Amino acid sequence: MKKIGRFLGRALLLFAVTVLAAAVTLVLSLNMICNGPSEAARELFVTTVLESGQLKFVASLFLSEEEITEIVSRTSMAQMDTDIDTSLISVDHTDREQKEETQGERVANYDENGVEIIEISSRSFYAKLMIVEDPAQVRLATTYPWGEYGKQLSELVTGSGAAGGVNGGLYQSTGNMGGSPLGVVVSQGEIQYNAPEGWKGLYLIGFDEDNILQIIDIEGQTKAGMKELIAERKIRDAVSFQDETSDANNHFTPLVINGVARELNGQGSGANPRTAIGQRADGSVLLLVTDGRGAAGHLGATASDLINIMMEYGAVNAANLDGGSSSCMYYDGEYEMTSVTLYYANSSWRLPMAFVVEGR
Repeated sequence: MKKIGRFLGRALLLFAVTVLAAAVTLVLSLNMICNGPSEAARELFVTTVLESGQLKFVASLFLSEEEITEIVSRTSMAQMDTDIDTSLISVDHTDREQKEETQGERVANYDENGVEIIEISSRSFYAKLMIVEDPAQVRLATTYPWGEYGKQLSELVTGSGAAGGVNGGLYQSTGNMGGSPLGVVVSQGEIQYNAPEGWKGLYLIGFDEDNILQIIDIEGQTKAGMKELIAERKIRDAVSFQDETSDANNHFTPLVINGVARELNGQGSGANPRTAIGQRADGSVLLLVTDGRGAAGHLGATASDLINIMMEYGAVNAANLDGGSSSCMYYDGEYEMTSVTLYYANSSWRLPMAFVVEGR
């Protein structure tokens, strides 16, 4: 028994020393990034952790509030007028065969659901772009009435009878409970959550009854004001996301408005997993999900990366929907992109809502 006790004691001591050494190495490495000679590394680190849900505090352990504010201001994005010119979008219901005759190679290789999924590889991220031919197929599935726990993306998709979907919108992600949305949520014309007050840089992102993607600045709105706006703009399905640059947050929403890319300082953001949405001139919808945070060695995508992809694939309007561990894509019974914290699992974080794509 004494030998066993000595062995266990030595094993525990070795484990404790290993953990302590790893912790010291991590602290020294982060201190070197934050206070070392590389300004680029410092900017990337700060902007990346400020976009996370659980690690925002890390930057403040090594840098002052003033230093953090200066860094995020150097990598911020220009403000952008988000009044959508609906005349630039013409939802094309032309028969697919007729499209092929008139548009030739420009026609996507849609499957029986009118969906095409494209792989996109970069040095810092891997992504999949889901192109949905008919915007009327894209709607919001929710767990309303809200409870403590949300559902995985696969459950939201299959439970609503859809073929696929992506995550999107502000929600309380602490502890992966996922039952509580934030901001404003509209599903099939019904306002299911309405708490816009107190959110700096809040946007409403979703579709109106004409199937046009809308990106609406709702900062300063009240509950009553949102009811009027949603009725007036005939919003059918929408979520909220935030556009804020401060020492506490580094979030962004508009990417492309009326065919014009948002102006950036540097990369415009840190590198993280992302989920974004866009719409092309023919009405087709672009749903983009990237990996990051070490998945397959990738840091993630920046705002610049999202804008470049959306512009390359013809987005007239586009917005960031969410990011981090929540980012995921599901289609035809399997995860095309899964959470970076569950990278080898066929699952996602729990969510209160998701943009889903109905089958044909």
